[in-house]
Amino acid sequence: MSITDFLTDLVNPDLAFLPKALAVAVMSSIVCGVVGCYVVLRGMAFIGDAVAHAVFPGLAIAFVLQGSLVLGGAVAGVATALLIAIFSQNRRVREDSLIGVFLVAAFALGIVIISQAPGYAGSLQQFLFGSITGIPDRDLVLVGFTGLVILGLLLALHKEFVAVCLDREMARSMGLPVFWLDIVLYVLVTLAVVISLQTIGNVLVLALLITPAAAARLLTDRLGVMMLLAPAIGGTSAFVGLYLSWSYDTPVGGIIVLVATAVFLIAWLFAPRHGLLAKRRTRLRQPPAEPDPVTGPAVAAGNAH
Repeated sequence: MSITDFLTDLVNPDLAFLPKALAVAVMSSIVCGVVGCYVVLRGMAFIGDAVAHAVFPGLAIAFVLQGSLVLGGAVAGVATALLIAIFSQNRRVREDSLIGVFLVAAFALGIVIISQAPGYAGSLQQFLFGSITGIPDRDLVLVGFTGLVILGLLLALHKEFVAVCLDREMARSMGLPVFWLDIVLYVLVTLAVVISLQTIGNVLVLALLITPAAAARLLTDRLGVMMLLAPAIGGTSAFVGLYLSWSYDTPVGGIIVLVATAVFLIAWLFAPRHGLLAKRRTRLRQPPAEPDPVTGPAVAAGNAH
């Protein structure tokens, strides 16, 4: 299918679900790209995976009650994020251990809840791998509104989040409320994950949060540029992924992730300063070590290592 045919399908009234799927995919990718920058800076990729599992019981309850999946997932995810933030104040247990505990417990609860619903197998597949055909109009509006709220809070608290992500102890010494900033960041990560689930699914949503930000991290040393590149990579991956999925009848979530991963691999190889090829060129251009006039060339070569 050509890109022209795809654009024609987007405006076809008989395919009304397609532009809604594209809108949700692009909006969620942009939001995840921005949020993912803070996640990558802080080295807390595991929290994204934990949140993706933590929202599952909320999704299951919303499905059983025929309510909004976005709202149900958000409530469950925020509750779990608050528990992690509260329990992590006890330094005896590491934060990643607590995330593991609540991740498994929340996901298990979701499995139990949804197993009681009719059509259990099909519903579970939709939650795990996403679905582009079942996005209601109310969820489209909710995703757009939630995305704007997330971006607004990130903009308002940008300096504080950067300080906490780079050096928590320094942030405490500056008088910043690190605990409350942790909670807000966890909640924003949760909301970003929730609005992405229907398009990309529970299993793959971590990639949408991490991969564009990681690729942007390779391409620039400036945080501001990184926060522009990451959502651009995410949004472009969503558009290209949906186009390829629609053209070849393949799972949209998987294709979006593969496109984003391809961008990351290209950045890993060809990034101007931090790519593999650039680092290799830099090493080749370095002059050989000068022989030591006292100990001779053998020791000088050893010192060079």
